[in-house]
Amino acid sequence: MEVGGWSAGMVILDAMEKGAGVRVLQVELNDQPGICIKLTGPLDDVQAAAEMAEGTARRLEIPVVVDVIARPAGSSAKAYAAGRDFSPLIEQLTVHEPGENMSEQSGFAVGLIETQGFTAVFEAIDTALKTAAVEVLAREKLGGGYITVVIKGDVAAVTAAVEAGSAKVAGLGRLVAAHVIASPSAAVLSLLPRS
Repeated sequence: MEVGGWSAGMVILDAMEKGAGVRVLQVELNDQPGICIKLTGPLDDVQAAAEMAEGTARRLEIPVVVDVIARPAGSSAKAYAAGRDFSPLIEQLTVHEPGENMSEQSGFAVGLIETQGFTAVFEAIDTALKTAAVEVLAREKLGGGYITVVIKGDVAAVTAAVEAGSAKVAGLGRLVAAHVIASPSAAVLSLLPRS
């Protein structure tokens, strides 16, 4: 699955993992800017996850490309399993693999504010932190000036912070997306960028 934006990809991944028996192999940044989420699991579950991805993308009003490959050829992993890759341009890894020891959902919410423009996201996060009791977990750069900052707290605080922060972006940059994920899935938690 390919989707434009880190934050929308995490929302879609959360829905897929909560709704189907799938496992994330990798999340790879691409130049759209966006991400490619690679999943595995029983065919019925992967097909259900694909339908969830398409439905969630429609709800978010973002384009998504979804494809299910039944019984991939044995040697095809050489094409889809990306090796560890670091981009000096955005100063971070471009291939993310789910971490270990993440077997349960969280007891907190995460908020994602994605902008095109660093000044905009810095203002948004400053406003978010002044609005509610939330903490910054990390940020994820996609290139092209696209950046997502991830915050953590209870659902009400994260919702208030994301709404207030998003409102501050106008005139400083472009708001790409703003989302709240209540009790994020294990895969989402394991893929969140680290500070």
